[in-house]
Amino acid sequence: MSNNKLGELVSDWVPPEQPSSIELIGRFAQLSRLSAQKHAADLYQAFRGHDTIWDYMPVGPFISSGQFFKWVSDITASDDVIFFAIRDLATGQLGGVASFLRIAPNQGSIEVGNIAFSPKLQKTTAATEAMYLMMKWAFEAGYRRYEWKCNALNHPSRCAAQRLGFSFEGVFRQALVVKGRNRDTAWFAMIDKDWPALKEAFEAWLSQKNFTQDGEQKERLGDLTALARVSSDPTL
Repeated sequence: MSNNKLGELVSDWVPPEQPSSIELIGRFAQLSRLSAQKHAADLYQAFRGHDTIWDYMPVGPFISSGQFFKWVSDITASDDVIFFAIRDLATGQLGGVASFLRIAPNQGSIEVGNIAFSPKLQKTTAATEAMYLMMKWAFEAGYRRYEWKCNALNHPSRCAAQRLGFSFEGVFRQALVVKGRNRDTAWFAMIDKDWPALKEAFEAWLSQKNFTQDGEQKERLGDLTALARVSSDPTL
């Protein structure tokens, strides 16, 4: 008999693989391993003139295509953080980046972060599906915990996390110093036990039946994922 005072026994679980050569393709979005040679020029043009994208990021804004190219080259030089370039299949255009980071296969934990979407990608079905494809890969690979962290002052990011089905877990005060400023970090996560209900919610939302001929959603994703969240962000 297990002793629940010491924690639930984790049996028949095998640590998942480290993400490496992954390409994720859905109906609306395609995610490819980020490459300076293949993607930097187009992404720089997508981000150019929209400096607020980088307000809560540890990098940016970038003053030249050369500076952006160097950043992409640097961050793709190792497998510690796995960056993806995101293409909207409806337009064929690259519009953003996102990454797997704090990857801990032996603990079954992985985080999604470094999310930067250009205005053309923001609030699109492709943007939502890109997030779904990443979490789907993580849980199907065998990860037990999928995390989202953001600056506690970043209200849009907190809204996005809750809409996507992440449960709020609290705020770590004075967690970091970013660009010379204090950062309190809001923590969100979903776990493998949440995933079946969340997957069902995403599949229902992404279904053709959920959109009118004009592309308007019938059911809101946040309403569908609310049934699977175990806690909500009290600031929203």
